[in-house]
Amino acid sequence: MLFSEEWLRHYINPALSSDELCETLTMGGLEIEGAEQIAPAFTGVVVAQVLTCEQHPNADKLHVCTVDIGKEEPVQIVCGAPNVRAGVKVPCATIGAVLPGDFKIKKAKLRGVESNGMLCSSRELGISEDHSGLWILPEDAPVGEDIRVYERLDDKKIEVKATPNRGDALSVIGVGRDLRALTGAELSLPDFSPVPATCDCVHEVRNEAPDLCGRFAGRVVCGVNAKAPTPQWMKDRLERSGQRSISALVDISNYVMLELGRPTHIFDLDKLDGPLTVRWGKEGEKAELLNGQTVDIDPYFGVISDNNGIEAIGGIMGGDHAAVSLDTKNVFIEAAFWWPKAIQGRCRKLNFSTDAAYRFERGVDFQSNVDHMEYITRLILEICGTSETKVGPVVDEIEELPVREPVRMRADRCRKVIGADISDDKMAECFTRLGFSFKKEGDTFVVDAPSYRFDIEIEEDLIEEVARLYGYQNLTEIPPLARVAMLERSEAKLDRHELRKKMAGLGFQELINYSFISEEAEADFAEVKDPIKVLNPIASQMAVMRTQLISGLVDRLKYNLNRKADRAALFELGRIFRRDPSVKGSDAAVEGVYQPLHLAALVYGSARPAQWGEKARNFDFFDLKGAVEMLLPGRNLRFEKSNHPALHPGRAATVYLDGEEIGFIGELHPELAHKYELPHSPVVFELKEEALLDVGVPVNRSLSKFQPMSRDVAVFIDDAVPVQKLMDAVRKAAKKDPRLLSLSSFKLFDLYKPQDGANVGKKSLAFNMLLQRPDAQLSEEEADEAVAAVVEALAKEGAVLRD
Repeated sequence: MLFSEEWLRHYINPALSSDELCETLTMGGLEIEGAEQIAPAFTGVVVAQVLTCEQHPNADKLHVCTVDIGKEEPVQIVCGAPNVRAGVKVPCATIGAVLPGDFKIKKAKLRGVESNGMLCSSRELGISEDHSGLWILPEDAPVGEDIRVYERLDDKKIEVKATPNRGDALSVIGVGRDLRALTGAELSLPDFSPVPATCDCVHEVRNEAPDLCGRFAGRVVCGVNAKAPTPQWMKDRLERSGQRSISALVDISNYVMLELGRPTHIFDLDKLDGPLTVRWGKEGEKAELLNGQTVDIDPYFGVISDNNGIEAIGGIMGGDHAAVSLDTKNVFIEAAFWWPKAIQGRCRKLNFSTDAAYRFERGVDFQSNVDHMEYITRLILEICGTSETKVGPVVDEIEELPVREPVRMRADRCRKVIGADISDDKMAECFTRLGFSFKKEGDTFVVDAPSYRFDIEIEEDLIEEVARLYGYQNLTEIPPLARVAMLERSEAKLDRHELRKKMAGLGFQELINYSFISEEAEADFAEVKDPIKVLNPIASQMAVMRTQLISGLVDRLKYNLNRKADRAALFELGRIFRRDPSVKGSDAAVEGVYQPLHLAALVYGSARPAQWGEKARNFDFFDLKGAVEMLLPGRNLRFEKSNHPALHPGRAATVYLDGEEIGFIGELHPELAHKYELPHSPVVFELKEEALLDVGVPVNRSLSKFQPMSRDVAVFIDDAVPVQKLMDAVRKAAKKDPRLLSLSSFKLFDLYKPQDGANVGKKSLAFNMLLQRPDAQLSEEEADEAVAAVVEALAKEGAVLRD
């Protein structure tokens, strides 16, 4: 919130400098984001009156003026401003004045005519960017007075960064209340005394939605002069608070909102047709708003309507139809209490925000509607009132107001949390300075918070109030103390950071995606028809919780390809979210939702950077398969052909570790590559994190002192039989057949598919056997027996020894 220091000091003026005042507010919990001088430093500028204005004899665009600057004799000044004329009062920089930018005013001759000063625009004084002409001052401005004093240019614009729970601090009086509590200075309040009704004029209001509007106060004022000028003091305060002056009636409404924190709305009474009805919106309705937009309305929004349709969106913005104008004669003033929950989130759906909604969604005082109505009425009478102005009675309809329960605070608990020995009397003084009524029951304070403090709900809220009034700067700096114990770390497990380091070491780059994705992506990459939906999504493409990580990697790949990247190796370690009724109990983050961590990776483009020593090729299935094997070295890994909705039907495999499925690997389905505009398909994998962290403990095994023997076996087998089936058959035989006790390695090293002859439709596989005994040198006979055992095992699977 932005306001001027002068405005604040009008109601409370502690004996503090500007810097001290800002520091006091910041240490009291209202952080000051900035304090900016209204005008830059300059000297020697006074209020002056142009006595005569004549055409320059040697220049068409210059005038020779006689100017009264409050001295015994007027001075002659040459001026080129288009709006200079006799009789106006303007700022005048006298001889010796220093303007912003260290520009010094001296005697000069302009086209042969002497000039003894300079008449100034607001831009030349650094106050605004308006350079259309001189800064015209009010007619009653005292000639000769320093312009900095007259226009209060030593004032400062102060910006407060109020936390979301402090809706009461979004006004000058709200900041003043805190300053009173922090300094003890006296706070004066505006005049809330009743304005007597001078007629019986009322306008009917019907409240059909107590859950939208708990209280609605209204008043009719007839015979106003909407063309009356806004007083300069009000204009200055509004402009220094970031508000543009529009017209007297609009300015008054904005002024009350900034001063009291009470958003109000003024309707043109003559444009209303029938009673005003407070209700929830209906499907298909539209509202034409003051900002020129026409928006669609549904039951999510609260509205004020009459026979013409919607005249305002409750608590957010008024409608264009019944807006006041310079021709307005009769008005209806509204000061309502809108429930915060009925306002929250509506502006985001409308794609704009308003000062009124910003306050109502945080909570506005529900007890001061009538007092504030009296105040705004008085301002209208003082500024826009005429001899014919009539004021109707205040109509105050109360439907349902918040019930504020007393909040209890234990004194010992307060001392423990704050970490300071604050006496009970000091706590009581804090509550008194804040204007909280309370009583003491033993060691416990029972506090009734005022209606404007929506944030006081639990014990910790009161403790915070005591802490900030005691002074955060007065708290003793005690470093946190805790017992430190060395925790045992299992040698058989990695931690997640080490897993990330492993992936980085393999040449992958980590990324972090949102856990929210689109329903379309879930259907594409996981065929999930009923994903877990986000109740209040950030955007439509983030509407559901992900059940896989691949879609996020593909999305980032596309993002990088669009920016001329041609190679990528990406990974993500993150959570997925699946429905699982078995997830119950206090240990579950969300009951019924299983949230395991998965590791996913993607490779795309050239497998190696361009070089002369190796022919260029793209990443393929086996590059990523090798990465998985390097993550789990020496483990019992298996890759079995499978089908996955996101992967190429013939280039996908399920990954097994020690016989348990831990994930999948494969090339992205061509249809998805086309849909997501990828030139060709990347290769991806997704694995369970838990399986990757469990690396086991290394087991020592002594090396044999005897030389190994190598044998090769080549067989024909049907092309449809997987090689893994033969490998498994040999591994199974090695556990049972004593002839294979010396088998230490069995690997495929050659594959050949005949194109003609009797073996068409078959494949020739060549395996290498490494044989070695730990206790003796292996004989030729034992080696031959081992080869025979392997051939028998392969024959059981349909393999035929090749000639």
